[in-house]
This record gives sequence, C-alpha cells and structure tokens, in this order.
Amino acid sequence: MSGDRSAFRARTPGPGSAVGWSGMSRLSPFTALLPAALMAIGGIATAGISAAQEPGTPAPGVGTSDLSGRPVPGPSKARGTHTALVLTSTAVRRRPAGKAVIWRAKGETRWSGSVQRLMVLGSREAGGRTWLKVRLPIRPNGSAGWMPRNRVRLALSRRFITIDLSRRLLRVYKRGRVLKRFKVVVGAPSTPTPRGLFAIYDRVRQPDPKGFTGPWVLPITAHSEKLRKFDGGPGVVGLHGRGPASLGDPLGSARSHGCIRMDNSRIRYLSRLMVGTAVHIRR
Repeated sequence: MSGDRSAFRARTPGPGSAVGWSGMSRLSPFTALLPAALMAIGGIATAGISAAQEPGTPAPGVGTSDLSGRPVPGPSKARGTHTALVLTSTAVRRRPAGKAVIWRAKGETRWSGSVQRLMVLGSREAGGRTWLKVRLPIRPNGSAGWMPRNRVRLALSRRFITIDLSRRLLRVYKRGRVLKRFKVVVGAPSTPTPRGLFAIYDRVRQPDPKGFTGPWVLPITAHSEKLRKFDGGPGVVGLHGRGPASLGDPLGSARSHGCIRMDNSRIRYLSRLMVGTAVHIRR
C-alpha cells in the first residue's frame, strides 16, 4: 500500500497563540512556513492564498441566499448547500441560546487563512434570536453546534457531492441531477475513509502541482477514525489530486490512509466549488 508522504504546512505561530496558529489577518503576508503534517492520507503545503479563495471571486453555482424570516434548510441533492460565512469570531454553542461553548468559529480557516464558510444543517428560533446549526471541523466526526444567524452571511451553493465507497465513485449534483462523476482512490480496509455528512472546509493550493497530492488539497470536516495522528498531525481527511509517486494506486482502488484521491483535472474542478459544500460519504 502506498502512503501519502508530503508535508502539510501552516502559518507561522503568532504571539500568544495557544495552539501555535497565527491570528494574523487573511491578507497578511506569509513570512515563513512551518511543517505540521495533518492529513489522514498525508500532508499538504500552503502556497499562499489564491484568487479563487478571495471572498469576492465568483464560483460556479453560487448565489446569495435571501431567507430573511424563513427557516434555513439543511443540505440536499435537490437544493444544494447553504453556507454561513463567518463575519467575526463567534462562539458555537451546544444548544441554541445555551451557555456551553463547544468551538469558536473564526473569520478565517485554519490552514489557508481564507474566509471561513460552514455548512448549515438547519435553523431554530430561541431566546428571541435565529440560530443556525453548522457542521464543525472537529472530532468526533459529525460534530455540530449552534451560532447566531446575525453573525454570518448566508450563501447558497447549488452543488452537493456524494462519494460511494463501495464503487469508489464521486458524483457532483446540481438540483438533483448528476453534473460530474468520476472514479477515485479511497481508504484502505485498515485505514478506511470515514462515512457521514461532511463539508469542504478549506482550499489549499499546493506549491508543486505535480507532487504527490497534485495541485490542490481540499480538507473536509472529517477525521480518520483509525489514525488519531498521522505524520504529527491530527488525521484530517481531505480530497486531493495525484502525482507520479501516487499514480501506482489506480483509480477505483482502496489504498489511501483515508483521504480521497482523484485525477488532477478533477480536483481543479472541485477546487472551484464553494467552501462549505456538502460531501456525503457512504458505503
């Protein structure tokens, strides 16, 4: 079995950063890069923020979501995925209007520092406010919490992704119809790809587009259920391309450490989709 071996890189830690991550602005320069491997299938390396990651850059199938005064539906193949763009650092609570905080949503993603969008699972009225239930990029898989609607900006991705582990097939839906379908490499039996409803969490352009992970890595809100750590990182699962060292594992095989590998033309296509788009992984 061939393993993924490249290094995932993070931004330089800032003063007072409890977890070793800088609180710098999304537009701040990357003055240095520190290795911090993290993918269940291997690591990736940041190469700065691309134009595709800027909040004003159009993405295919994306529209604004004007649902003022109405419930926000969860993701589906027919509707697509509502996303919440985090406007300011916000506590995510265990229950609507509750006191227990389970995570803090910042305005930028952990890995690339681009604007953060979270997949919306639904909404509820409580304590005189509207609360959104969002999928969180933390363990255990499937974690979710509630944040005030007035702390985010809603948008709608018309896309919905499914990954069939038995057939090793990825499909992209729009309004219930299949737009794209292609074979992928999935987790090996000893390090299977986790199942569940996740979301694209970030987009990280690779400095070497011909390297092991191809031109892009798209971390999703899932972690390996077999590997608590991998290459020193927390075992985050992602979608990524392929390079010469990983071409020995053919498309349609189960040979990764948990991530989903695909041809580079396919990961380039997926990298243009909105962060927060649903990814349903099933057997």
